[in-house]
Amino acid sequence: MGERLSMLDTMFLELEQFEETAHMHIGAALIFDPLPGGGTPDIAEFRDYLRGRIGLLPRFTQQLSAPHAGPLTWLTWEPARAFDPGAHVHHATLSAPGGEAELMEWLGDFWSHRLDRHRPLWEMALLDGLEQGRWALATKTHHCLVDGVGSLDIGYALLDVSPDASPPRSQSPAALGEQGEGGEPGNGRFWFSPGLVMRGARAGVGAALHPRESLDHLRAAVELIVREEVIGAPTSSLNGPMSATRHFAAVRLDLGEVKATKARLGGTINDLVLALCAGGLRHLLLSRGDALPEGDLRAQVPVNIRSEDHEHALGNELTSLFVELPVSEADPIVRHRRVLERAAQLKAGSQRAGGKAIVELADMGPPLAGALLARSMFGGTRMFNLTITNVPGPRQRLFALGAPLVEVLPLVPLFAGHTIGIAVLSYVDQMVFGLNADRMSAPDLEVLAEGIRRSFSELRP
Repeated sequence: MGERLSMLDTMFLELEQFEETAHMHIGAALIFDPLPGGGTPDIAEFRDYLRGRIGLLPRFTQQLSAPHAGPLTWLTWEPARAFDPGAHVHHATLSAPGGEAELMEWLGDFWSHRLDRHRPLWEMALLDGLEQGRWALATKTHHCLVDGVGSLDIGYALLDVSPDASPPRSQSPAALGEQGEGGEPGNGRFWFSPGLVMRGARAGVGAALHPRESLDHLRAAVELIVREEVIGAPTSSLNGPMSATRHFAAVRLDLGEVKATKARLGGTINDLVLALCAGGLRHLLLSRGDALPEGDLRAQVPVNIRSEDHEHALGNELTSLFVELPVSEADPIVRHRRVLERAAQLKAGSQRAGGKAIVELADMGPPLAGALLARSMFGGTRMFNLTITNVPGPRQRLFALGAPLVEVLPLVPLFAGHTIGIAVLSYVDQMVFGLNADRMSAPDLEVLAEGIRRSFSELRP
């Protein structure tokens, strides 16, 4: 029997199962300069390149034991049948002239389609025809397989730190398949198992040894549920019916200027990111003629909780903070100050521990508990208005096939009823805001992009 999915991983599957317009894959577009000898790689060359590295990512050679979780049956990761990494990589050519508009249009369509649950839950596209002879690698990976921080480790496995680096040592997909505990995927694992007993025993020992800490975590969980359910997120045009079609835009900022602005204003890079998003969202709502909400908009901000021994593990190890965004504040300096004040309150409070405790408690029950929790917290618009995630990427230049990676455009999925999501990623000397939106309900995505740029120009030195 293969490894059981965690409750949090299962929740991402349930959210997609519950709402047909929600796509729970994360992704990125990696943009490269031409190959050292000029030109772009052909699809056969890149598939060979990928086959030599896929063994570094054993989860990428596995599939779900069944397409859907049952109310009492956990899904497990099983070796994929007749796995061929080349079948997950496709080739496409961007429409002429291959500029920003054509790239964003193509990415929106690529990310509008769900992954097939009957095979490993990832897909890539080798995209050529970009301006300046550049090419791209577009990826989508189901959120049940990896979170934003874990996706960086995928990048390190696929990329090199120098143009002439030796390829990493990798096991073949066949050898990885032989290591699985079962050959043919089955129907999963019944929820009440020796593993569950052991987790419960460990939890019980922890509670006995640290009763005050356990009590604080339970209290934090209850406080989070009561506060966020009773005092819901404000009504906003950011939330509403969705289609299954997405479109995408990107905002690029100089990372040196971002750091200088942060140093002048105080706080952290993440505080500045949230203030810029608040300014951009204010600009968007005003352009729509919306009345600004009396209460602040609320963003769901994923927070990495990986321990050092799980630093490079796949799967999801995160919790959520619910952060108020002061979109009603016209003064950009005051808006940033209010974000700092809210951040200080969150750091001093119990919300982070509460979110973690909720998932840990649900992990002790059957998958049905996770399904109910997923629908309660993320299956509607009661808890938050949008998701904003900020992941610091590598500071050193990376390469593929000797070609330098020049920028990374990140994608965050849209939960049910949430028509806009913002993913922020920094790489070398650039910070990129990846804006993902429902094409039908949020056609004015460029207005948000312009609002973020304007907010930064108002705050930078």
